[in-house]
Amino acid sequence: MHVTGHCYCQKIKFEAEADPAAVLVCHCTDCQELTGSTYRVVVAAKDLKILSGTPKVWIKTAESGRQKAHAFCADCGSPIYSGAPDGSLAAVTLRVGTLDQRRELEPHKQIWTRSALPWALDLHELPGNEKQ
Repeated sequence: MHVTGHCYCQKIKFEAEADPAAVLVCHCTDCQELTGSTYRVVVAAKDLKILSGTPKVWIKTAESGRQKAHAFCADCGSPIYSGAPDGSLAAVTLRVGTLDQRRELEPHKQIWTRSALPWALDLHELPGNEKQ
């Protein structure tokens, strides 16, 4: 599926080919802290094209010692993608909230469920308002 996206201030715009079946919910504490959101989609790194702007990249070293590059907009702070710092992996992960097609990208899997916030697993019974 061809997807397009941008950061909140729209200085960074991108496009990619993404597999809708690869959308997942990651409950890891890094995703909780770095993004404020847990949804992401895996795309081939070669299929991600930055159309405008230049993301700032921050390298996170995990407890295991493995490093991961997190790219975000330096102006508005929107997280865009994450991947290997040297680009050696075949895939990067895009944050679904930055994609124009996010309504069509339902998650198909959850990972790092041991780190899930208990209330995040079942929100359907909470009352809701269409606006604030």
